[in-house]
Amino acid sequence: MKKVVLPLLLICLSSASLMAQEATTDETTTASDGFNKWSVEVSGGINKPFRTFSPGYTTQGLNFWQADLGVRYMFNNKFGLKVDFGYYNFQNADDTPEFDSNYMRAGLQGVVNVGRVLNFEDWTNTFGLLAHGGFGVYQLSFDEDINDEKDKGVYAMAGMTLQVKLSDRIALTGDLSALANGLQNYSWDGNSTESNTVDGLMFQGSIGLTFYLGSNETHADWTYDIKKDELAALEERIGTIETQMNDTDKDGVPDYLDAEPNSITGVMVDSKGRSIDSNGNGVPDELESYVDTKTNEVKNSVNAAGTTGGTDIESLINGGYVNVYFDFNKDMPNAQSVSGINFLVKYLKENPSASADVIGYADEIGDSAYNKDLSQRRAANVKKILVDSGIAADRLNIVGNGEDTSVNKDNKNARQVVRRVTFIIK
Repeated sequence: MKKVVLPLLLICLSSASLMAQEATTDETTTASDGFNKWSVEVSGGINKPFRTFSPGYTTQGLNFWQADLGVRYMFNNKFGLKVDFGYYNFQNADDTPEFDSNYMRAGLQGVVNVGRVLNFEDWTNTFGLLAHGGFGVYQLSFDEDINDEKDKGVYAMAGMTLQVKLSDRIALTGDLSALANGLQNYSWDGNSTESNTVDGLMFQGSIGLTFYLGSNETHADWTYDIKKDELAALEERIGTIETQMNDTDKDGVPDYLDAEPNSITGVMVDSKGRSIDSNGNGVPDELESYVDTKTNEVKNSVNAAGTTGGTDIESLINGGYVNVYFDFNKDMPNAQSVSGINFLVKYLKENPSASADVIGYADEIGDSAYNKDLSQRRAANVKKILVDSGIAADRLNIVGNGEDTSVNKDNKNARQVVRRVTFIIK
């Protein structure tokens, strides 16, 4: 049995060392302070010593008196160390002479989190597996009527622990381990002496609980590595989703579902982001109704003054009655300016031979050269909206007139009036 236990122990400790080295070189991201590292392990169960016994002596099939206590520290989510203590009692089987032996041990073991090494997280977040192995010292005592000596020596131990996660603070465990004594002088029953360097062999099985300590949410046992390439792919996917959720034309429909991503701001759309145009004339119903109403109001105002309709609508536009306004230092129209753009769209569609200058202005706050550029950008953005609304680009000429000095620049409300785009019909 030594040929099984000792190689298993060496493999366990070697694997633990390799995992510790790998943690410093692997291309993974694991926040060293992002998980709890300490835990306390309490368990109880059964044991079965197999050798060595005096002739005619043996234990019961299973001995139920066993208790283990361990304190474990994880350097990372794959490798750790634990100090543990154990107490075992075993007695004679019914058909053998009586004896009562007690075995106590204390040792240091390396721990490998096999669940993380084998990526259990790919298929479960509930089950884990630990491999452990190490060395320690023991004391074996007997019934005084048989032997009042206390046998002391060293032992080697290796085993596997199955984990079931109950919460972020508690895990249920089941352990199966093999323990081999070295320098054991007496048999387990205490009636005979042995001279082998490694002679005592015992198996144990236990069920217990692990309590996780620390201020973080999770323990190293359940902390998963994310490879850097996987993290990059995840970030890319999130970025793609964020981009798809953009709503460029502010119609309430995300771009990835928007069949008409350049619809006019403020115009009602259907679930696909398309402007509602019942008569198919290229002008959304809501815009058409609004512009018709405003056109009639302008015509009535002009006719009341004794003039005729079409020509005087052009005069009103050229006279600065139709404007698009902007917030301070912004080059996109504010939400209240949709009516001015809509009015011009309606006019140009009804008068296909007409063209227009799109003239931008800025207030006097700031550098004049910057304000010149700002007025140009404002005119360019309004032209783009008109083009997106169906007006041919060659019918529109943009002009950046820079600062409008016609108002008191110290008056906030007055400056709002000159931050605008106006139109000249040609």
